[in-house]
Amino acid sequence: MRLYGGVGPIARLVQATALRRGRWEAPTQAAHRRVTSGPAPSSSGQECAELFGTIHQRDDYTNVTPKILSKVGKDLHNRQHHPLWLIKERIKAHFYQQYTGRFGTPLFSVYDNLCPVVTVEQNFDSLLIPADHPSRKKGDNYYLNRGHMLRAHTSAHQRDLVHSGLDAFLVAGDVYRRDEIDASHYPVFHQMEGVRLFSNHELFASVVNGGELRLFERGPRTPEKQETHTLEAVKLVEFNLKQTVRKLITQLFGTDLEIRWVDCYFPFTHPSFEMEIKFQGDWLEVLGCGVMEQELVNSAGAKNKIGWAFGLGLERLAMVLYKIPDIRLFWSEDERFLSQFRVPNIDQIITFQRIQDPLPGTEV
Repeated sequence: MRLYGGVGPIARLVQATALRRGRWEAPTQAAHRRVTSGPAPSSSGQECAELFGTIHQRDDYTNVTPKILSKVGKDLHNRQHHPLWLIKERIKAHFYQQYTGRFGTPLFSVYDNLCPVVTVEQNFDSLLIPADHPSRKKGDNYYLNRGHMLRAHTSAHQRDLVHSGLDAFLVAGDVYRRDEIDASHYPVFHQMEGVRLFSNHELFASVVNGGELRLFERGPRTPEKQETHTLEAVKLVEFNLKQTVRKLITQLFGTDLEIRWVDCYFPFTHPSFEMEIKFQGDWLEVLGCGVMEQELVNSAGAKNKIGWAFGLGLERLAMVLYKIPDIRLFWSEDERFLSQFRVPNIDQIITFQRIQDPLPGTEV
């Protein structure tokens, strides 16, 4: 989810620099992608950009730069043995192993190659982000034109994946937000999020007299629940969500881990939470999550279901787990950096060894 998983605090994403979502393209392979990284002439003589075989005409809202366009299609999270790929694969392997369907197949499907070009409606409106929300500003996003943009968060695909009939999925991808460049900020980074939906039967099947319980009711919105949800349903969904992400984070960081939950606000979940872990003596925020807004679920055609969503930043986890001191290093082609992550086992412990002058070509 766009508000989930930047390098800085999640709360920062709820402000002007947060909020990302766009449309879902049917999964395509990188080999099918075509990116023209600079402006190209159109038949009208107006400058335009070609991304993945589509021409995008410039207008008064266009602010994407050739440098940023040159990053599109790099897909660091899919580059084998890249540190972001290692984190993504560890998360994917965890969900495949922990959650299976009736016939032993993975419960969660994974989408890590969805097109980063989305509509403005997908990036914002589909996530219930108000038209006057500061996160829509040109100063915080990369617009191709008034209708299309580079996604500001992987949540841009959430509604469309649910609409396609999926009840449990993970999405990983590159996201784009205008930002100052320093050791912990870069205008292109990578997110991964998860969504799970439950029917009445699925949620209450293991509850005594669960057949008498219901997902929905009409009532007031409170700090604990939305106006359309029953308290019983929300508490079970919240429990399942927190148990799921707790298992994930302990798999990454180890079982001897102190965790705390912080109530927060996101436009597309309620109630909403941030997970913080005690790491090397300090509290570190690692992900945001919550019960999906029912209006969003309904708009995706799943009116009879309730669900949760979480999101995290791959760079943030990799920097902590591998002790990588500078976010710009992820874009390095220096073999002294990349060779340190060519390991036979994705779970192998890696401690990055610093190198001199490692950052050429990472400016935008």
